[in-house]
Amino acid sequence: MATNMKKKTEKIEQTKDKRPYAVAKYIRISPYKVRTVLALIRGKSVREAEAILAYSTKSGAEPTRKVLLSAAANAEHNMNMDRNDLIVAEAFADGGATLKRMQPVSKGRGHSILKRTCHITVILDVKGDL
Repeated sequence: MATNMKKKTEKIEQTKDKRPYAVAKYIRISPYKVRTVLALIRGKSVREAEAILAYSTKSGAEPTRKVLLSAAANAEHNMNMDRNDLIVAEAFADGGATLKRMQPVSKGRGHSILKRTCHITVILDVKGDL
């Protein structure tokens, strides 16, 4: 049984993605709003994407910018990559846990309010590797 476990862990290591990335979880903004911002930076260089996010008026720009800078710092610190050679290879926002609240309305009823959260993931890559 131990040999199968070793083979399995070796296979996982071989297929594991080696690109630098960063994830922000349970961000208190709807994933729909963040996805529009992520579409702006996908495929751009890190410097250009950071400039776009810094001057964007969208509400999802600030948490996305923080995740982008974290991914760039991870690339520099953990993988010894140059920040100027990095581009945004993948960027996506998945839905997180939804906070359920009630809004009281007439006749003792209540309407539900869904306060959505999201998980923002940014994966970087070197320019020539795409």
